Amino acid sequence: MDLKGHTALVTGGGQRLGRAFAEALLGRGADVIVHYGKSAEGAQAVVRHAEGLGRRAVALQADLSQPDEATGLLDRAASHLAPPDLLVNSASVFENAGFEQTTLEMWQAHLALNLTAPFLLSQTFARQRQGHPGAIANLLDWRALRPGADHFAYTIAKAGLAAMTLSLAQSLAPSIRVNGLALGAILPPSGAKAPDPAWIERVPLRRWATLDEATDALLFLLAGPDFLTGTILHLDGGRHLT
Repeated sequence: MDLKGHTALVTGGGQRLGRAFAEALLGRGADVIVHYGKSAEGAQAVVRHAEGLGRRAVALQADLSQPDEATGLLDRAASHLAPPDLLVNSASVFENAGFEQTTLEMWQAHLALNLTAPFLLSQTFARQRQGHPGAIANLLDWRALRPGADHFAYTIAKAGLAAMTLSLAQSLAPSIRVNGLALGAILPPSGAKAPDPAWIERVPLRRWATLDEATDALLFLLAGPDFLTGTILHLDGGRHLT
């Protein structure tokens, strides 16, 4: 999966999984635009990592909950490096609140970042490509395809993104491939001291995934078979089955 000659935009690329994805793309030879909302230090660390590999990377800040900043990000990216031909919609907000506890503010925040921003970015990406080949990977969650009562706003937004992934795969074919990566237990939530052992008991494979497994799955969707589109790949140890 050689990505030399490709340019990727990774949203939320300055921390956690987004940073791992950005560094994995660099490792395969791509140049990377590292978007960040607040994690400037992490994004700049990715840029330094790129320099050490002899690759090009630039860190760009944008509040993707603001439509103008979301639509303008790709134009800014193209002015710094080549126009991206790979888009990873990774930035996300994740709050654990049930239906009764979900406020309108929480609801709107989750929809804005987890659903509206990927829509606007994908639309702008497609217009920039002008029929040239490209690939989009949307970061999902096993909950998106098996909603429960917890993480209400997050789950609904990700379920919408899953549906959009399938629709975009049809709308943007044959030039742009669109796939989704539905993750399970990869990293503990921000602020958690350690993984919750009880959570793993509900995972058939009885373990957390490694970062390498997550990045390998993303690279497969972006740089694997060109005949792959409209696929939602579950990397959750079978959690969506239980």
